[in-house]
Amino acid sequence: MANKDIERLAKEIKARLNYHNHRYYVLDDPIIEDAQYDGLMQELREIEQQHPEIITIDSPTQRVGALPSQRFAQITHPTAMMSLNNAFNFEDFMSWHRRVSAMLEQDSFELVCELKYDGLAVALTYQDGVLIRGATRGNGYIGEDVTSNLRTIKSIPLRLLDPKASGTLEVRGEVYFPKSSFTKLNNERLAKGQPTYANPRNTAAGSLRQLDYKITASRPLDIYVYSLGYLSEASNNDVYMTQMDTLTHLKSLGFRTSAHVSLVSTPEEVEAFYSRWIDSLDGIDVAADGVVVKVNRFDYQQHLGNVGREPRWAVAYK
Repeated sequence: MANKDIERLAKEIKARLNYHNHRYYVLDDPIIEDAQYDGLMQELREIEQQHPEIITIDSPTQRVGALPSQRFAQITHPTAMMSLNNAFNFEDFMSWHRRVSAMLEQDSFELVCELKYDGLAVALTYQDGVLIRGATRGNGYIGEDVTSNLRTIKSIPLRLLDPKASGTLEVRGEVYFPKSSFTKLNNERLAKGQPTYANPRNTAAGSLRQLDYKITASRPLDIYVYSLGYLSEASNNDVYMTQMDTLTHLKSLGFRTSAHVSLVSTPEEVEAFYSRWIDSLDGIDVAADGVVVKVNRFDYQQHLGNVGREPRWAVAYK
């Protein structure tokens, strides 16, 4: 078989594996049996073993493959990963809303309500559609390079679903440890006489910051991608005009985004979303501690700007 034919076959198998991986781990809607998926993976492994020159970093076979790190390198974020100001009751939220209204010189503007998941914030960087780097939030300006560990999380695409993706795209998300898996892990540790872990958030952070990627790979970590971090001029800027449109587009690229999101126009609708969810958080399989409210339009966000490390255009309603 000619080299070009081998490369073409490997590319086709990788595309099929990425498609089925997305359906299984992101959409929770598999359409092939595990044995069929395993067969495709084995076929790709055999091709790559015979022709190692065609192995690429976005190959599904390379999701786990790096040597254990001796230390984490530091990464400077292209734009700061900021903290959020808190509102602890409706009056606090209304104080924030009045400040935003005054700066925008209007009382009515769209807001996006999202659940505030309690995990570890990370940044994922893609170059021409391929995952090249992943970092922790760190101090907001400088984080740790945990690329190898993030690549073990199967809901993180190694290659975006858009075959025409170009330029640099950085997205931000929350890595979490599902509560059901956390309970199972602690029960297993109890049975072995081992100390239990304190909470899902700390367990997620500790699992992701392992120097040996194999330990991270053994943990059932997952992620919700919730925002755009950085976009190069070569990327398609037209689809990133609002927070809601961004979430829709990121989902189309293969990212796991939250289903618990609502576009609203009034403070009363924010309160209704908050009231509906605040007493129901125990019923979802991810730790959450409130609602994040964001001004929907990005031009409004840019106008509002930041105060220190906190954006004026968003607030955590706890």
